Amino acid sequence: MSISHPLPHTRVRTLKFANSVAASKHVAKEIDKLVRARNAANKPTVLGLATGSTPVGLYRELIRLHKDEGLDFSRVVTFNLDEYFPMQRESQHSYFRWMHETLFSHINVKWENIHIPDGTLKPDEVDAWCADYEERIRAAGGIDIQILGIGRTGHIAFNEPGSPQNSRTRLVTLDSITRRDAADGFFGEKNVPHNAITMGVASILDARRIFLMAFGEHKAGIVYKAVEEAPTEAVSASFLQDHRDATVVLDEAAAGELTAIRQPWEVGPCNWTPELVRKAVVKLSLSAKKGLQQLNDEDFRFHHLYELLREKGPAERIGEAVFHDRMATITPFPAGRVTKPEEAKPILVFSPHPDDDVISMGGTMIRLFEQGHKVHVAYMTSGNVAVFDHDARRFVDFIDEFLAAFDAPNEHSAAGTIKDRVCTFLDAKKPGDQDSAEVLKIKALIRTTEARAGALVCGIPAEQLEFMNLRFYHTGTKTKKPIQPEDIDDIVALLKKLNPAQVYVAGELSDPHGTHRICAEAVFAAVRRVRADGLNPDVWLYKGAWEEWEPHEIEMAVPLSPDVLERKKEAIFRHQSQKDRAMFPGGTDRREFWQRAEARNLATARTYDALGLPEYFALEAFVKWTE
Repeated sequence: MSISHPLPHTRVRTLKFANSVAASKHVAKEIDKLVRARNAANKPTVLGLATGSTPVGLYRELIRLHKDEGLDFSRVVTFNLDEYFPMQRESQHSYFRWMHETLFSHINVKWENIHIPDGTLKPDEVDAWCADYEERIRAAGGIDIQILGIGRTGHIAFNEPGSPQNSRTRLVTLDSITRRDAADGFFGEKNVPHNAITMGVASILDARRIFLMAFGEHKAGIVYKAVEEAPTEAVSASFLQDHRDATVVLDEAAAGELTAIRQPWEVGPCNWTPELVRKAVVKLSLSAKKGLQQLNDEDFRFHHLYELLREKGPAERIGEAVFHDRMATITPFPAGRVTKPEEAKPILVFSPHPDDDVISMGGTMIRLFEQGHKVHVAYMTSGNVAVFDHDARRFVDFIDEFLAAFDAPNEHSAAGTIKDRVCTFLDAKKPGDQDSAEVLKIKALIRTTEARAGALVCGIPAEQLEFMNLRFYHTGTKTKKPIQPEDIDDIVALLKKLNPAQVYVAGELSDPHGTHRICAEAVFAAVRRVRADGLNPDVWLYKGAWEEWEPHEIEMAVPLSPDVLERKKEAIFRHQSQKDRAMFPGGTDRREFWQRAEARNLATARTYDALGLPEYFALEAFVKWTE
């Protein structure tokens, strides 16, 4: 495990790691050292703990240290940051339950040493309880290490914008953005509580050490505000700048907006690698609104690129080199030309959910099909948790009517027909409740048939589709299990069966525990295994519905004509359960998936045009995966 030195130009100590796994292991190692030292001195260790997807990797590493290396938690005392209010402990949405399922039930922490805000209190009991929570922290000797995440509003715990620096544990009203971000886990924003009990900013700053962890592109903007801009109540995480021993721990994506990463030439001397030259010159071209071959020496000087100009100049030479580098990415034939049928190459597209393939690279799939290649798609999960209840009702109603229309026997049981059972369950289902196995199966079938319809628009027949239904996804909720060894075995078997020349994978690698990242890691593990057996496919990464590769990152750009883009949109339309309004739209972008895909492909083409490259109607972009 390697770490960088603290990043310059930040107001609080900030470390960047290659990925969330390395970052989580670093924080776990610091906790491990403290707990062992305190245990040796027969003293307790007091930990402040967070919930959400960010600390899951940390907790898994702590569990591993306990089971494999004997880390003893029997003297550890824990205080959690927050809990929704009101919230029953047994609810699948409660942080009480989440902490026990994710961490406490796997280590030897004592029940009486666990402290979590109580979502079951009566409203008139909250103030006294919060004061008592503060007293219990003081009685334990204060918090030794506090773990934090950061919300998109910049909140730490649930200290939303406007929270004063001297705030203590209290009942708060959640920001609309925070509730929207939590909507996925609650199966809809309307089911997210409006209130929560949270430690205050002052409560957090009292901790002797603090680690704030943030992973993913979606955190990059708010991380920049928290660590590079002045402290403000509008971003409660920015108050960490005033702490004596706070460290911000990031993966590469979450660090992406920091000056030392985005524009390192502004904070000190640079090692001008070809990659950094390309990044700087592409940014310069877009900022100056000049094509790459139109840049002059004065453009470089005006944008603080004196050093690059001196080392690699003149401007004409630098701009021309980057122009030819970017020209080489334009790839009308992504798998090569086919002049004879026997030259066709098998292509394998891995789609984490049943619509990621057409949303992210539907145009390329159409081009590959039209160019004579045999394209296979592997749908890695069922995507059933992303189907609305009203779609399940509609389909069981269709089944019932279909069977009646054709005088087919309808399945009966003591609980009635499939329609009776599903509707009875849905009628009794409470907001945010988990679906029954039968309802999940119906929803999986909906997405399976939509995937077949979408792939067919791209020219790919049903016999070239694989529905893998990987095991890690089988929770019935948005929170997933780690990848299972059998899942990787299944991917290895598929790679050996098809022996593809190219493999395409969803490349959102910064999300530490999302489905896309888990699926990508499983594919990478499988590719490593088959390479040992002599199979060596090229692996290309595409982005999902939310982000696009930066123009300096792109290694293959596939041109799309207006007709191909229309067909891609038509393929997306076939996923009717995700149209109009998706269950998990992601972030604040309320556009439909086809709108996002179209806008992104058009924008990538406009960016290439702005760089002075050939003008295309639309482009899909890819990056090659390397170890």
